[in-house]
Amino acid sequence: MSDAFHMGGWGMYPTLVFGLLLLAASVRYAISPERRFVPLQISLGILTLVSGGLGFVSGAIKSLTYMGAVQPDARWLWMVGIGESLHNVALALSLLVLSSLAATVGAYRCSQMNPAS
Repeated sequence: MSDAFHMGGWGMYPTLVFGLLLLAASVRYAISPERRFVPLQISLGILTLVSGGLGFVSGAIKSLTYMGAVQPDARWLWMVGIGESLHNVALALSLLVLSSLAATVGAYRCSQMNPAS
């Protein structure tokens, strides 16, 4: 796990911070489902996903930029760099899945408190 975090580079830090904030907001919503937490969850979810995407794109740019500096027989190494950059997206998606599960519990509890007429 720490190897994956290290391979992902600097983009892992904002993705982790925003994802943990999202997870905290989703758990809070699951415990006490109040409508005021929904926009916060949506905003943090978008921010987490975009942060993971930015980490991936910046890593891919770095990998592809240095392709000219390697020997022609080692030009396939860009695939390793892209693979490492994908750790940002994987972290973002993992945190989004966990948060979505908590938000689903909150939404279910909210629907039980206010049954549709």
